[in-house]
Amino acid sequence: MPPELDQTALDDLRRRQPRFRGLEAGHRACQGCGEALAARLVMESIGPDVVVTNATGCLEVFTTPWPQSAWRVPWMHSLFENSAAIASGVEAALKHQGRDGTKVVALGGDGGTFDIGFQALSGMLERTHDILYVCFDNEAYMNTGIQRSSSTPHAAATTTSPSGKARMGKRHLKKDLLSIIAAHHIPYAASASVAYPADLRRKVRHAIGIKGPTFLLVHSPCPLGWAHDAARTVEIARLAVQTGLFPLIEMERSEVVGVMPIRDPRPVTDYLSLQGRFRHLFTEGDPRALEEREHLQALADHTIAKFGLRGAGPDPLDSDGADTVRRGGNSA
Repeated sequence: MPPELDQTALDDLRRRQPRFRGLEAGHRACQGCGEALAARLVMESIGPDVVVTNATGCLEVFTTPWPQSAWRVPWMHSLFENSAAIASGVEAALKHQGRDGTKVVALGGDGGTFDIGFQALSGMLERTHDILYVCFDNEAYMNTGIQRSSSTPHAAATTTSPSGKARMGKRHLKKDLLSIIAAHHIPYAASASVAYPADLRRKVRHAIGIKGPTFLLVHSPCPLGWAHDAARTVEIARLAVQTGLFPLIEMERSEVVGVMPIRDPRPVTDYLSLQGRFRHLFTEGDPRALEEREHLQALADHTIAKFGLRGAGPDPLDSDGADTVRRGGNSA
């Protein structure tokens, strides 16, 4: 036993572990997988009385290699495009049975949410099904070979948006999905990050307690697809927030009601330089590299200004702490 961990400390650590884990350890996720961490935090926050639908993707593959499963709740594998549609059917069936207390949660990656499954998701929201939809955003189709999605950031290199003489990675901007979701006027939509687990848990508990459709977008770094050190997953996720490239916000009926302020915004280069998918942006002597870095910095600055992120919330409720701050300074 390490000298800094005595038996009392270990016993205290065990007591503070969640009593129920809907997603157990022992699955086959890559080392440092942000999605595995995000999924565990989400399921710990929901509890056992839930039915989960899961779109094809990394999470489905590494948690259910036949005949094994890491899930301890009723779980259904859907196609890439229809996690929301399957969840809608489950919710309707539970309602018919009078089981209003059982929650329904639909899970998907950015490929199955931003792109392939968006039609089913939009329909689920418009019909006001009582479902929490969680998108684990690792910003590419990681399971099928690291192809770009509409969530992939501008200038990121993927297997279908490589960097070369013709272009510097992906030419297009990351889709602002949260605003599109909020335009459905649903009761609650929010973004979260694996770097801030307390904030993520709170948002899950808040969303699951609301009657009607809710949506959560969770930034989940991928060491393989982003080409970063597996030990730095949480650090990189935190930098995404602190640079303004991935803002943490809450929306109700299309109105922003909460943000995580950024006390001292970090330059985007602090975030980009830790990832191989942006390696080409640091090529010496290539004027395009500087131009793209400046473009990404301008995007981050615009986001900070748009949502009023600069500043400190009630200590420690900001990006140096661990929570989103409600407008007016009250944490929720």
